Amino acid sequence: MNMDYNNRKDNGNRAAKIGIAGNIILTILNAIIGLAAGSTALVAEAADNFADIISSLIGLIAFRIGLKPADKDHPYGHGRIEPIVGLFIALILLYVAYQIFLDAYTKFIMLNSLAPPGWIAAVMALVALVINLYMSVYLLKTGKKINSHVLTATGNQKRMDVLACAAVAGGVVGSQLGYPILDPILAVIIGLLIVKTALEMGRENFNSIMGKVPPNLEDRISKVVLYIKEVKSVDNIKINPVGPYYYAEMDICLDKKMPVEDAYLITNQVEKMVLESIQFINGISIHVHPEK
Repeated sequence: MNMDYNNRKDNGNRAAKIGIAGNIILTILNAIIGLAAGSTALVAEAADNFADIISSLIGLIAFRIGLKPADKDHPYGHGRIEPIVGLFIALILLYVAYQIFLDAYTKFIMLNSLAPPGWIAAVMALVALVINLYMSVYLLKTGKKINSHVLTATGNQKRMDVLACAAVAGGVVGSQLGYPILDPILAVIIGLLIVKTALEMGRENFNSIMGKVPPNLEDRISKVVLYIKEVKSVDNIKINPVGPYYYAEMDICLDKKMPVEDAYLITNQVEKMVLESIQFINGISIHVHPEK
C-alpha cells in the first residue's frame, strides 16, 4: 500500500534534520579535539563534516521540493530533483576520495617528519565512528522505507565517514606504536572504498533520471491486474520513474460484449488494486481494448 504523503514527509524531514544536527556536533568536536591533539586527520574530518552539513541542507531542500504536488508545468510532480541531488552527493564523495588520496600521498612523503597525534584523537575518532554509524543506519533505513534517493545518498555518505573515522583511529594507533606508514595505507584503502560507493551511487541515481525501471515491477503489476477475472490480458505496460514514485501505463483486454459502464467500473477496480497493492505507484493510465 502506498505510503501516506504526510507520513513520508514527516519521516524524511526528521531524518534530514537528524543528519544535519549530527554533522554540526561532529564538526565542532572534531575541530576542537583535532586542534588540541595535533591531529590533521581529525581537522580534515571536521572540514568534511562541515561539507556534509552543506550537502545535507541541500538534500533537505531537495526533499521538500520533491514533495510539491504536480502542477501545470510539472504534471508528474517534482520528484526528479531527488536523484539529481543524489548524483550531486555522489560527486561530492568522489571529491572526498580525491582529498584522501592527496592527504595520504603527503603523509607518505613526510612520513618521518610528522609528530604522532595524541591518543585523544583516536578516542574522538571512535566516538565519531559510532555517531556516523548510527546516522548511516538510520538514514539508509528511512531512505529505503520512503524510497528517497536523497536520504539513501546521504546515508551512504555517512557510511563512508564511518570508514574514514576507522582509518583515523588506525592511523593514530599506528603512529603511537611506531608504524606511521599504517596511516596512509589505511587512507588509500578507505579512499578506494569511497570511490566504489560513489560510482555505485552515481549509476543508481543516473539510471533513475534516465528512467530505468526496477526489476520485476512490470510482472508484479501484471499479476495484480490479472487477478481481476474480467481482465483477459494486460499488455504494453510502461513505467515512468519520477523520483521516489512510479507512473504506469497499460492496455487491458475486456470482453468485447461488455457494456461501457461495466468496462469503466473494471478499469477503476484495476487502478485501485494496483495503487493499493504496489508501493510507490502514484498514478495509472489505462487503455481498454476488446477481446478479439
